[in-house]
Amino acid sequence: MNKEKNKGGVKIRALKHAFPKTLPILAGFLFLGMSYGFYMRAEGFPFYFPILMSIVIFGGSLEFVAVSMLLSLFSPVTAFFMALVIQARHLFYGIALLDKYKGTGKKKPYLIFGMCDESFSINCSAEIPEDVDKGWFYFFVTLLNQSYWVLGASLGSLVGSLVAFNTEGIEFVMTAMFIVIFLENWLKEKQHISSLIGVIASVICLLLFGKDSFLIPAMVCIVLLLFAFKRPIGRCEK
Repeated sequence: MNKEKNKGGVKIRALKHAFPKTLPILAGFLFLGMSYGFYMRAEGFPFYFPILMSIVIFGGSLEFVAVSMLLSLFSPVTAFFMALVIQARHLFYGIALLDKYKGTGKKKPYLIFGMCDESFSINCSAEIPEDVDKGWFYFFVTLLNQSYWVLGASLGSLVGSLVAFNTEGIEFVMTAMFIVIFLENWLKEKQHISSLIGVIASVICLLLFGKDSFLIPAMVCIVLLLFAFKRPIGRCEK
């Protein structure tokens, strides 16, 4: 009985410490999640689709891109490479968190699945008190952040099902999100070589391959160019 109380106390302390850290994520995820729910409903999907996808995929930008993939011709190879390229940064997140997630036991599979930019940022930078279990702290940060996204997507989907309004142009939310991410990175960069590589390669591939087929060639070109210019980019960042 005492062991169960102790376990409960450990979890509660971890949750109390994790929750305030995730509050800034709550507002952003609710807004973007609702936009995603509206977007899927506007494209004609049933109300439960955004909810299920936010639970199963939990990929943010990948979920928005998945809408267009579901509406296009079935191409599992393209879908696989698209997902791999869009979420490739998670490979580096995983390497960076190898030590932190060591010893988390049964929680580790969910910590790996639920990784996102925001959870990575919090779990990497948070100062965790000695009386708070680190494994449970990481777990609750990840769970809370996904819960915010699922809640936002659910609200957007349900409201989109119940309220009739003009959703024309709501698909621009995805474009706006990528523009904001790009601008944030641009402002943080000491050099803009990598950003310019991304823009120029994308424009050239768009002209060469067209809007329906340019994304994967553009991603391949960007990766190759970043490797080719790795040293000058590194020197500029120092």
